[in-house]
Amino acid sequence: MHPTRFIIAAACALILSGCASQKGQPTTQFDFGPAAPATAQAPAPGALGPVVVTDVTGSSALDNERMFYRLSYADPLQARTYANSRWTANPLQLLTQRFKTRLAQAGARVLSETDASTGIPLLRIDVDEFMQDFGGVSQSTGVVAVRASVFRGHALVDQRSFRRSIPAASADAAGGARALAAGTDAVAADIVAWLAGMPATVDTARR
Repeated sequence: MHPTRFIIAAACALILSGCASQKGQPTTQFDFGPAAPATAQAPAPGALGPVVVTDVTGSSALDNERMFYRLSYADPLQARTYANSRWTANPLQLLTQRFKTRLAQAGARVLSETDASTGIPLLRIDVDEFMQDFGGVSQSTGVVAVRASVFRGHALVDQRSFRRSIPAASADAAGGARALAAGTDAVAADIVAWLAGMPATVDTARR
């Protein structure tokens, strides 16, 4: 075989073997872990009344189990995915459950849209960003950014944006998962504090 052809064939063999070994690696799955008691100061008893929490919405890219990251130092316009790491459920589902859990821990009566009666405030959360962002080769943060809106009937009561950026302990999927979980809990605490200070969330059943 001609030396040039031999080199090309060897290179192709190496690439194919690399792809095969990557596909053969087991997939690691992550979630947010158990919802430990919040460390932030809880609202005063009775500060939160019943609230309807709708399913979190966001980009279609979040409607699957892939774990995204961005190399902002190299190409900030490209979203990449880990090859062998996945969420146990899509991030929108994980966020919905976590926000409901944190609200319930704070003393709110969390209702679904089918259970709510007229006049109960409705909380809708839209995700603007949920990704591990690498600012350098070995430095990354878990970024969680959402827009929260409270409605009473069809009327918008208030809307606010929340954003948290938590440093990752390691520059890999595991570090990103932990940072995003911590960022989600921090955003949830911000939303709880916001709702607790909002007159519209007072329990209408006591009026």
